[in-house]
Parts: sequence; C-alpha cells; structure tokens
Amino acid sequence: MDPQLKRGMLEACALAVLARGDSYGYQMVKDVGAHVEVSESTLYPILRRLEAGGYLRVYSREHNGRLRKYYGITEEGRAHLDELRGEWRQVLDVYAFIMEGAERGA
Repeated sequence: MDPQLKRGMLEACALAVLARGDSYGYQMVKDVGAHVEVSESTLYPILRRLEAGGYLRVYSREHNGRLRKYYGITEEGRAHLDELRGEWRQVLDVYAFIMEGAERGA
C-alpha cells in the first residue's frame, strides 16, 4: 500500500477508535490492527501529530503501579474525523469507478 495513503488511513483510524472512547497506544494498535497492519512505531508519530494539531488531548493515569498515557479526541478532532470521512467517501466513489471500468474491460 502507498505509504501516504496508509498514513492518511491510519490517522482516520486513530480518530475513529478514539471517537468510541479514550484509549492508550498499545490498545489502539490492537484495535486498529484488526483492520489494517500497524505497529507502535507507526502509530505513535501519528498520535503526536494529531495531538500537535489539537485533535487529541493526552493525559496519564496509573495502571498496575505505572503511569499509562491515554489519548482522547477533542471537538476539533471530531470535526477533523468528519472531514476525513468525507474524503474517504470520495475515495470510495473513485474506487467504485475504477472497479466498474475494470469489470467492463474483463
């Protein structure tokens, strides 16, 4: 998969996971990984970029005697997710057009 396309997809996936509720990195890797291959080393830079953009809030909470970093989506993050969903609808329209052309040519 094209790395830029995947990066955009992972950004939308991260926001979609957090729209369901706050989470931490490792759990997000598992949640997103059920749909697209992702590693912690790929996800964490995306989370940092989303935080810098004001789309996420970050806080720490103790878990089993250690601090765990949690992420939550902001209102700006929800608006950004809506924008990304609109863009993905356009991608799906293009995909349908491409597949229709491929089926006609077969």
